[in-house]
Parts: sequence; structure tokens; C-alpha cells
Amino acid sequence: MKEIFDEITLGNLHLKNRLVRSATWEGIAAPDGGIDERSYGIYEELAAGGVGAIISGFTSVAANDRYFDGMMRLCDDALVPQYARLTKTVHAHGTPVIAQLALGAFYRDTPTGILQVEPDDMTPIEIEDVEHWFVDAAVRAQQAGFDGVQLHVAHFFFLSRFVSPAINHRTDEYGGSTENRARIVLDILAGIRAATPNLHVSAKVNCSDFTPGGIDPTEALALCRLLAQGGIDSIEISGNGTSVAGVRPGQGEAYFAPFAARLSQEVAVPVICVGGFRSREVMQHLLDSSRIEALSLSRPLLFDPAFPAKLEAGEVDASGCVSCNACYHTPNHACRFRR
Repeated sequence: MKEIFDEITLGNLHLKNRLVRSATWEGIAAPDGGIDERSYGIYEELAAGGVGAIISGFTSVAANDRYFDGMMRLCDDALVPQYARLTKTVHAHGTPVIAQLALGAFYRDTPTGILQVEPDDMTPIEIEDVEHWFVDAAVRAQQAGFDGVQLHVAHFFFLSRFVSPAINHRTDEYGGSTENRARIVLDILAGIRAATPNLHVSAKVNCSDFTPGGIDPTEALALCRLLAQGGIDSIEISGNGTSVAGVRPGQGEAYFAPFAARLSQEVAVPVICVGGFRSREVMQHLLDSSRIEALSLSRPLLFDPAFPAKLEAGEVDASGCVSCNACYHTPNHACRFRR
């Protein structure tokens, strides 16, 4: 029987428990991707709070990615020392840390300015450029001391859009079949494996795009099988739509769990599930009833970064987060009702 606070191994990562901090948007980095001083405090609290592993906030691989303000970036060697300080801060608490590598959108420099370009309109050279950006960012992540990287193939950011049949209508080797639309992700995975063989490589994937003509659970399974065949070390299951309002302990929890549980039966790769976990009871039941290896938390850790330690100590049995989503409207997504 699996327990929440088992020590576990995911690929080459050793976790002190099965709770993972899922990538959570902070939005306070400098325009060049430099880390704001406040971020070191955020990650220090998370690591000290007892979580088994930390996935960084959205970290862009491109210097000209304009999708958000305040994005962390790993697009320049000059940024590595700042990220090395971040990983050192987390490692001081015996906690592994993974850099979430992402691209909000692809932008083309034109004589009249920056133009956002959808997958259908990208040239093969531009696609190869994106692949190189991800691999180069992984190399910088390794240099900075990250234990792994996560490819963000969810939430309809660039890679998620590229693999979705609702967006990608290409007729070349990057379009059509699931395998062709996933080619960019599989090429990135192969490139990272070759350049940084010791890094844990994970992927965050939609169980559904929840969009007409988009990826549905059947195709999501096919995509995950391709990732498993390509040598991915773990898969975190999410969905297109990052949160559900009004979740309470025992009410609306674990909304991506049915797909994650099914996937865990069909691939040998460790599956991590995110999506509305609030209570010890629901988390333990999912571990008991499936082959899911780890559970990801986001908003409960905004409410109380020490939630894992308090849960392990028996001080609480559930998070006080009520999914009001007010954190979406606060600076650096902080909880207004934080403990």
C-alpha cells in the first residue's frame, strides 16, 4: 500500500514524500528573465514547508516570448548564476527542484515589429529553432543545478497548441497524425536526453483540451504513450483550464484523477496527478486505488506553504484553500487569506 509520506524514487529523483509543488505562476521576474529577490523567499518557504519536490513557475525558453510579463527565462547563459542561487536555496532543505520549460507563443521578428505566429504558419527552420531553444534551456537548467526539467505541453501554451488538432492543421511531417503533431515534443525530448542525460525529464500534458476538435482523452493516451516510448521519466496530468472554482475538502477534488488513474495502468512511466487536491482522505484514496505515484499541489501551497509538513505531523487533515481563485488577481498570485 502506498502512503502520502512514503519516500519514493521517480526516475533519478529521490523524494521524501509523494507531494509535488506543481508549477505555479509568479509573474515577478525581470523582463530578461532575471529572478526577483522575492522569488528566493517563495522557494525557500516551499522547500522548508515539507513538499517532496518543487516544479518551478513557467520558465520561458525564448528571449522574445511576449506571452506574459514577468516570466522567468532560461534563454541566456548570463542568467544561470541567478538560477543556481535558486536551486541552492531549495537543495538546502533536501528537496529536488525541476525547471518547467515552456514557450507562451512563437514570435517572429518582422520589419514592422514582433508578430505572433501559429503552428500552421511556421517554417520548418523556425520549428527546429524552437527545438534548439528547449534543449539549450535544459543545458542551462543543468548548469544551474536543477534536478530535472518539465516540458509544458498543457494549458494551450505553444507546445500544447502545436500538438492539438484544433490548432495544428499542417500537412507536412509536423501535422496530421498524433505522432506527427507530437514530433516537435519528441525531438525536444531526444535532444535533451542527448545533451543532458542525467536530468529527470518530465512533461505536463492535457488529459483533454476541452475544445472542439482538440485533444480528447483517447488521443491524450496516445500522446502519453509516445512520450513513454521516447524515454520520458514522468508525466504530470492536467487539463486545458488550470483550475476549478469552489473546490473544498471532499467536494470537487481530484478532477483530473480519472484520466491519470487510467494512464497509470497503461504506461510504465510514473504518473503525477494535479487538480484540486485538498484533503488527506481523497489523496490517500487515489493512491490506494491507482498506480499514480505522486500528487501535485498548487493553490493549497499558496494558502500555506507548510501544508505538507502540517499534514504529515497530523496538525491538519485538509487544506484551508477554498478555491476562491482570488489569487489570480493578486500580485505574484499570492493568497489573500494565507496562513
